[in-house]
Amino acid sequence: MTPGTADVRIPLDPFVTDLDGESAKLRAAGPLAAVELPGGVPVWAVTRHAEAKALLTDPRLVKDINRWGAWQRGEIPADWPLIGLVNPGRSMLTVDGADHRRLRALVAQALTPRRVEEMRGRITELTGRLLDALPADGGVVDLKAVFAYPLPMYVVADLMGIDETRLPRLKVLFEKFFSTQTPPDEVVATLTELAGIMAETVAAKRAAPGDDLTSALLSASEDGDRLTDEEVVSTLQLMVAAGHETTISLIVNAVVNLSTHPEQRALVLTGEVPWSAVIEETLRWSTPTSHVLIRFATEDVPVGDKVLPAGDALIVSYGAIGRDELAHGPTAGDFDITRETRTRHISFGHGPHVCPGAALSRLEAGVALPALYARFPDLDLAVPASALRNKPVVTQNDLFELPVRLTP
Repeated sequence: MTPGTADVRIPLDPFVTDLDGESAKLRAAGPLAAVELPGGVPVWAVTRHAEAKALLTDPRLVKDINRWGAWQRGEIPADWPLIGLVNPGRSMLTVDGADHRRLRALVAQALTPRRVEEMRGRITELTGRLLDALPADGGVVDLKAVFAYPLPMYVVADLMGIDETRLPRLKVLFEKFFSTQTPPDEVVATLTELAGIMAETVAAKRAAPGDDLTSALLSASEDGDRLTDEEVVSTLQLMVAAGHETTISLIVNAVVNLSTHPEQRALVLTGEVPWSAVIEETLRWSTPTSHVLIRFATEDVPVGDKVLPAGDALIVSYGAIGRDELAHGPTAGDFDITRETRTRHISFGHGPHVCPGAALSRLEAGVALPALYARFPDLDLAVPASALRNKPVVTQNDLFELPVRLTP
């Protein structure tokens, strides 16, 4: 069946005015929900933990956009605001099977655990510099703008070897890239300019390699095989996009969660519970990535009492999945850093498609959050939590701003 025939299609709010309510509605629709993406694009969403794990490892679900019936029929316009997330170029995000194993192996050679751990000193230095710039005598600041945003951007620029002078323009471009509200006449131009900046970075590193991930990607080989320039450009764009957005939201959401749950904040500030527990419970309860787009069914795939039809598209709704009571018990809707299942989440993906930057994101949050609260242990929201507003980004749990009151 096609979404909207036997099922009532649930439209995803392009302005993300009530993400928690929308996620609850998706879970209530069952493990496979018929939804509509902004722009009137019908897809299916997997909303439960067990079913998501199964589908993420099911070979009948592929990432090749040419297997999408709506794409084949010309129903998806080139200026659809989310097209860059669905068809971003050839990288491990868009291929399967042997091609995926090849690209992932080459990326893994470049993004080694040792390289990630070597970033700790730089992350610590950047964190200290950003904290030193905050008013030591207290006051209200937008913590996202002055801390949670610049830290991951500087880290990913360092890691990938991107000229820091590019960062202001990249901020503008990635906001357009993720937004559901980008005007149609700016969609293609945004994608073209992003690809151009990444291509220039690749060309510069090919001419003068450095100690950075882009240079490592260019030199990585397996059985004599190397990434093409097109693959490096797409991989670079993927890692920059995912490498900063996820960490920004992780830090922001953790601060919101601790501010709205003071009893939980006390547990971590007294050392009764480690900061890693805050990070993992935040990833589960208010996952930075609310929906991941898109996989396509090559044949009919049963999911619960429904069927994902061949040629239809599937999104993975991590915002709904994280609070699945079947996976986390009847208190799944509560933020609890002491819960035993806090590490059972799949917010960074599952199986062969798990996010390769997960360790770096955890490292950044694991350095930034304790340092922030060591400096400002009584940090709190400067506005009611109900006044916080999400940006119009259906893929990210991303606030416009985070006004906090700094108390030394």
